[in-house]
Amino acid sequence: MSSHSQPKISPSQEPPDIYTNEKKEKENKSNIFSGIKGKKKSKKVENLKKELDITDHKLSIDELQRKYSVDIKQGLSAAAAQEILARDGPNKLSPPKGTPEIVKFLMLMAGGFAIVFWISSALCFLAYGLQAAQDPTVSKDNLWLAIILIAVVVMTATFAYYQEAKSTNIMAGFKNMVPQQALVLRDGKRKEIVAENLVTGDIIFIKGGDKIPADIRILESSGCKVDNSSLTGESEAQPRGTECTDDNPLETRNLGFFSTTCLEGTASGLVINTSDRTVIGRIASLATQVGDQRHPLPWRSSTL
Repeated sequence: MSSHSQPKISPSQEPPDIYTNEKKEKENKSNIFSGIKGKKKSKKVENLKKELDITDHKLSIDELQRKYSVDIKQGLSAAAAQEILARDGPNKLSPPKGTPEIVKFLMLMAGGFAIVFWISSALCFLAYGLQAAQDPTVSKDNLWLAIILIAVVVMTATFAYYQEAKSTNIMAGFKNMVPQQALVLRDGKRKEIVAENLVTGDIIFIKGGDKIPADIRILESSGCKVDNSSLTGESEAQPRGTECTDDNPLETRNLGFFSTTCLEGTASGLVINTSDRTVIGRIASLATQVGDQRHPLPWRSSTL
């Protein structure tokens, strides 16, 4: 009895592995996505480095005085401060772009449970239209029901919008009721001014409990410690001194940053940046730009 041997299939004749091909295709797409994401991330890091290009912590006192045209023992003159203020603008962060009022109102009308009312009113209109097409003398109950539902939505949205606007105005009033003050040296005399009127080159004085009103280079320090948690995430109090301890401006001890708090001690400093040019202002600007970009997960889902 002769045995029949099965014909051998050469590698070139083997059927393609569908699952392997699909796996390779997914890996290729994943690599493409990772490459794009990596490029975007590196670009953001480079932009952040450029935005935080600060060298004032490395300069000597004489170099600082020449750069900002100020005598640290006399401070700026009132005329010079006014000129710089007119050039650079007030020392406050630009508010983020707010949602237009009409958009807020429309969102209240279409959001939450209101969508159920809109669907119900549309169905009532549809039912009335179908009935009226067959019998013009049909009852208008569905029509009136649709109008009432729409009226309820509009009135509810109007009331909610009024309450929200009222709360917003109250909070804005509290914010502007007590403007932040700063103790500054001008024309050789210490005086308190509104922090919004600070300019680069001003000499300011801070103590425990004060919020630092601008980015400053520390000139004198006596047991000064600050809370940088809002900026760097460090939970422990950070000591401030007059010596440059790190090339990184966020790590060195001779800089104080806008919106951080002096927890204890006293210090004096030279204002090196104000308003949107401060570190927190630049980071806020970068965060706004990043927030406008599409999230990678939806992008990947739509691509695959």
